[in-house]
Amino acid sequence: MAQSKGKLFLFHWEKAGATARAKELTADGWQVEMEFEEGSRGCKNLKAFGPDVVVFDIAQKAVHSRECGRALRNAKAFRETPFIFVDGTDEDISKAKAKVPAAIFATGPQLIKTLTKFISVDQRKLAV
Repeated sequence: MAQSKGKLFLFHWEKAGATARAKELTADGWQVEMEFEEGSRGCKNLKAFGPDVVVFDIAQKAVHSRECGRALRNAKAFRETPFIFVDGTDEDISKAKAKVPAAIFATGPQLIKTLTKFISVDQRKLAV
């Protein structure tokens, strides 16, 4: 069994889309946990999971992703955790940048490439 690239938590507000994105990320080597219904439950599960990176889909219910991102960024445990916002309209992206300024923004097709920056340090050592 291949080593995981790291732990990734996915917020996506539509079950079929969340499942498809999680499957894609798992196939790329990430250990994925996700939330597609309730932000507060997702935040609780995220804290227990301890991800290396958090991905927020803003194509569906962008305000949910923005508010989760803002709340998590304000939590001491996640101030340094990379947050990636995916898809969404120009307006959604602009609002997310205002709420979570240190976040990274990507389109769905760019996500896998964007995530290569965040492969866990342990996995980078194994690749050498």
